Amino acid sequence: MAEFKDFNFKLAVIEALMYGDGTLTPAFSIDERFRARGVGDLHSHVYENGWEHTVLDEARAFFEALEISDELLATVDELVFDGGNQVFHECSPVWDGEDDLFDVRSLDDLPLLPNLKRVLGADDMVAVPGKEEVFAARGIEVVR
Repeated sequence: MAEFKDFNFKLAVIEALMYGDGTLTPAFSIDERFRARGVGDLHSHVYENGWEHTVLDEARAFFEALEISDELLATVDELVFDGGNQVFHECSPVWDGEDDLFDVRSLDDLPLLPNLKRVLGADDMVAVPGKEEVFAARGIEVVR
């Protein structure tokens, strides 16, 4: 199983596989997990506990431990870095996209995706100096 170095890069991959094409199952739902514990309004609960600008511990633990096979990783040909990604809202339900909470800080995980051909939104959410050159060297198209 693949070992990711950048948690936020892994989240982008999970977005593609779990919430995009549905091949990574079961889909994680933070709302369902909190409702099972009797929390009726997750957003209010997050604000009441001061968790607005953080990844919830339960989501982080789930996604960090989630194993993704090499075969499944080989199916990823596009990554979308967008503040509206479902995975970000599973991690931080009231995140407004106005900070760098989910910015990718390393592209060291690119070799895990041998068939990656396109990335969208890298200008806004990939905080890596020289990222254009890194993508270009791997033949990855950057769509703005």
